Amino acid sequence: MWVVDRTDCSKEDNGTATLMRLQMGRRTMLFCLTVDYTSQALNAMRENPNTNRREAVSQLLEAAGGRVVEMYGISTNGPGAMVIFDVPDPSMAPAISGVAVSSGAVQNVKLTRLFTMDEIKNIRQNAAKIRSAYKPPGQQ
Repeated sequence: MWVVDRTDCSKEDNGTATLMRLQMGRRTMLFCLTVDYTSQALNAMRENPNTNRREAVSQLLEAAGGRVVEMYGISTNGPGAMVIFDVPDPSMAPAISGVAVSSGAVQNVKLTRLFTMDEIKNIRQNAAKIRSAYKPPGQQ
């Protein structure tokens, strides 16, 4: 079981990013999953308007060792949901997405890894280190 220590929040984030570290010194990874509900799912929710989709999502994420950070309803392409979640094993994120899609309840799924600003800074520094190793087509 993963235990999250919330005392490692960065003051630079002004509370906008959730920086957490696992007790074992490893950070969880944040992801954003956006989906549109299928007509089948919308009909089922209309028949049972008290259905708790957050609880269903929480159960799936907990089975994968993760947790819901926040969940929102969206209407970009029609009724849908956006789930921000953390998971310690990044290979679980596409597995979670795959389970949701294969259920037939969601479509137009988009999974995005979210990076903290400190992670982005590190990515930029790494890119600067390796930039000269890449030659675009025609410049070899």
